[in-house]
Amino acid sequence: MNKKFGIKEVVAVGIGTAIFVALTAVQIPLFLIPNTYLQPRMAILAFFAAAFGPIVGGVIGVLGHALGDAIFYGSVWWSWVIPEAVVGAAIGFFAKQYAVKEGNFISTTNVLIFNGVQTAANAIAWIGIAPALDILIYAEPTNKVFIQGAFAFVGNIIIIAILGTILISAYSKISGKSSGLKLED
Repeated sequence: MNKKFGIKEVVAVGIGTAIFVALTAVQIPLFLIPNTYLQPRMAILAFFAAAFGPIVGGVIGVLGHALGDAIFYGSVWWSWVIPEAVVGAAIGFFAKQYAVKEGNFISTTNVLIFNGVQTAANAIAWIGIAPALDILIYAEPTNKVFIQGAFAFVGNIIIIAILGTILISAYSKISGKSSGLKLED
């Protein structure tokens, strides 16, 4: 876990949040379930969390989702903002395990660890937290919110497993090469 929070992390939060908000408009509807979409922005959240840690992931989850809701929908749906932050923080909590900055993310083991963590985080967030908060905060019907949560869970793990893994792999290759630079005499 990355325990420091410096200028790189502040910049990552700013850039990650901006991209996350911009991608709020990019959604592929899951026609069977209302208000549930495949969202490429989840790959951005996973990327920044894996590369910069849990604080960056959690903050991008909160700010990105809240601002995206406010800008594109006119109000914030807090029962889905909080789970987004949980996913970002959980993925980021295990950032050292993925070896992204060392250039070793591409190893099968690290990719499997990353996808195991993101699957577990998404399960907790979308099958547990989001439906519970929908019921508690908005008095939504139980059967509706658990179906929405299950579809959001499946959509998110697919998007992150494909796009997130590609983004993180590409960044890890670049990051690993640049970390080998040495100061010449």
